[in-house]
Amino acid sequence: MGMSGAYGQSDEREAIATLERALELGHNFLDTADYYAIGHNEQLIGRAIEGKRDKAFLSVKTGQLVTAAPNGGMAPGPVHTHPDYLRHAVFYSLRRLKTDYIDLYTPARVDPKIPIEETVGALADLVQKGIIRYIGLSEASAESIRKAAAVHPIAALQIEYSLWSRDIEADVLPALRELGIGLVAYAPLSRGFLSGEFQKPEDLTDSRVNMPRFQAENFYKNLELVNQIKSMAAEKGCTPAQLAIAWVLAQGEDVITIPGSKRIKHLEENIASENIPLSKADLQRLEAIMPAGVVSGTRYPERFLSALNR
Repeated sequence: MGMSGAYGQSDEREAIATLERALELGHNFLDTADYYAIGHNEQLIGRAIEGKRDKAFLSVKTGQLVTAAPNGGMAPGPVHTHPDYLRHAVFYSLRRLKTDYIDLYTPARVDPKIPIEETVGALADLVQKGIIRYIGLSEASAESIRKAAAVHPIAALQIEYSLWSRDIEADVLPALRELGIGLVAYAPLSRGFLSGEFQKPEDLTDSRVNMPRFQAENFYKNLELVNQIKSMAAEKGCTPAQLAIAWVLAQGEDVITIPGSKRIKHLEENIASENIPLSKADLQRLEAIMPAGVVSGTRYPERFLSALNR
């Protein structure tokens, strides 16, 4: 997403080099969406994997319509996962990605207008035809996950999960483990905040300025927590970002994470998180610093909250 201008400017040449470097290092889970810059991101990935499709695992989200934002960018619009829409959308993604199949295909949100059983039924048909290999869900509640899994096996749930966002631990994560579904944790660095790079709200000039956790008093309360993470990371000889990613990876073998690396430098830094051991004492200390619910502010503006955990 970041490679298509979601968080400031991006360099396409560097983005493609970063994708190629990821594949060289054996990190093959490439997550995109047909609505990231209205297809631009899929085209970018298509160019990066040309001639090496077999090395990439393509994860594509769909069904989130976008509208023009006041600042000239794009803003989330209605969710649309009608079976007919999905059957058409997948072929546009195939064309942009220059491939004849998608590994993991995921409705970006649960559509309140369409029973999830119908959505999954349409995707199951695409699996049968060999157009997609696996079905995913995103930002779904435990109830919706169970309904979906009753129609067809669900491979993974993509949802926000980090030291900063832990609400899924109450009922969603147990449901996933009960059903044998993997977790794809997005925003493991809480949109960069856990990197420790931001010291005041004015450091942000993109869409994050609209997110409550980055605003006014919330920003400074949350910064106090991040400063504790920075101190612990310094003691362990790693960066705060690496410590935050290591914590996500430590939550189980069924958890993978997709930090939004758009430069080789950050990619290699993030990958090195795998080599940071976290002892039981380390995990207890992180729990004491950032217990569930301690963060100030919601993760999205009020108008978007109804689309989460649905």
